[in-house]
Amino acid sequence: MSEQLEQLVETLYPTLVEWRRDFHYYAESGWVEFRTASKVAARLAEWGYEVKVGREVIKDEARMGVPSEAFLQEQLKRALEQGADPDWIPRLAGGFTGVVGILRTGKPGPTVGFRFDMDALDIQESSDPEHIPVAQGFRSTNANMMHACGHDAHTAIGLGLAKTLIALKEQLTGTILVIFQPAEEGVRGAKSMVEAGVLDQVEMFFASHIGTGPKLGEVVCGARGYLATTKLDVTYQGVASHAGGKPEEGKNALLAAAAAALNLHAISRHSEGASRINVGVLQAGSGRNIVPSRATLKIETRGETSEINEYVYNQALQIIRGAAAMYGVQESISIQGEARRCDSSEELIPFIRTQAKKVHGVERVLDHHPAGGSEDATYMMERVQQNGGLASYLIFGTTLAAGHHNERFDIDEQAMKIAIKTLALCAMQAYQLQK
Repeated sequence: MSEQLEQLVETLYPTLVEWRRDFHYYAESGWVEFRTASKVAARLAEWGYEVKVGREVIKDEARMGVPSEAFLQEQLKRALEQGADPDWIPRLAGGFTGVVGILRTGKPGPTVGFRFDMDALDIQESSDPEHIPVAQGFRSTNANMMHACGHDAHTAIGLGLAKTLIALKEQLTGTILVIFQPAEEGVRGAKSMVEAGVLDQVEMFFASHIGTGPKLGEVVCGARGYLATTKLDVTYQGVASHAGGKPEEGKNALLAAAAAALNLHAISRHSEGASRINVGVLQAGSGRNIVPSRATLKIETRGETSEINEYVYNQALQIIRGAAAMYGVQESISIQGEARRCDSSEELIPFIRTQAKKVHGVERVLDHHPAGGSEDATYMMERVQQNGGLASYLIFGTTLAAGHHNERFDIDEQAMKIAIKTLALCAMQAYQLQK
């Protein structure tokens, strides 16, 4: 590895920690990453990147699971009070919180994209005095918003990579895109950036994650096994009535929801791969003597392939609509998130392995690692691959204080250095793979 790259990242490390802890302290959930996105955009512009934000990189019609307008306005006000950059906020308003930094080297070469997610989870962070963010003063100040999956580190890594690459511009070729994505949790945000055309010119694409199993010092070149998924909300609307006096006049939405929930979990498994269905929430009713007129369900389907997920989803639709017909209620279905199944390009694996092995602190390089769960970066990977390009999903191991999506989650910040060095080397050497 070049001494210049090593020195740049080591010198930057205290600032990386500062950035990561700042994002952790001001954690922001999906589509309301106003402060985070504005800070990212301002820094990229300051360093000399061409910066595109908001509707330039987010297609409105492709967004999923967007909060209410009232909540968006409330969070925009909160972000400004917490130091969001006022020059960028107008372009992010309404929940258009995507940011793309473009570095044009002026030399022939591939267009390389790096994606980093920015959003926090809807979870209240632990207040235990032994929890490091509590002990060191960067526990999330925002209620029910916490970086319990490492996206604060991802955003800091993205900024660190951007600052490192601008310093190494003379050693780069082609064009570099540093993509900061909103609303990964719930797999809601990537599709909107894909549909806005952000990935259309990218020939090599790298997504990455901290943690998820590997130890500090381990690098996975290409995670695989992410499940395709669809997240949907269902509302049943019936007719309320006196449960004792006029039960025959009621249309029981609760029973429709209960019938749907039971039968959804009875969907046949698929012979060609893993399939999943889960009803995570069922809410209904207002009193013991009232026929419930309204019920809501929060459901997800998953499949080992996009086709299997589609099978489970279509079966679920039949059951949801059938339950409505059985009880004479009306159903409405809203898609809240989606992700595809997409594997890393095998041609990229040896290339990434070569770069990772050069990095100080890397003790073990794994070609593959089972991912589990779902990830909407697969939409971006799929688009690049469909256009003839290469894409991979890297994992940078770290020691964890608790598992992902846990209120005591915390990382070893040393992992950020390994990530930046590895990704920077991928950018510097990408010309080797240009077709």
